[in-house]
Amino acid sequence: MQHCSMIAVPVSKRGAITLPPDMRRKLGLDVSEHPLMLVELRDGGIFLQPAEALPVREIPEQTLQAWIADDEKDADAFWNTAKKA
Repeated sequence: MQHCSMIAVPVSKRGAITLPPDMRRKLGLDVSEHPLMLVELRDGGIFLQPAEALPVREIPEQTLQAWIADDEKDADAFWNTAKKA
């Protein structure tokens, strides 16, 4: 079970928030070269999840090919379902 810590942080007029240093460290945002946060709206609140942007050239070829195969499989399934409808 994960420990959940909740704190209040100010929101600027532009909507920016600043995560405290200890929280950034715990999420690994301090060591990431391209840190990002995914933001999801959930039932009147938001859920933040750490992420990292990578240039495509840094993604292994095998991973890219697997993603392409998955996308093609999903597209085929979609079109087969659409034809039946």
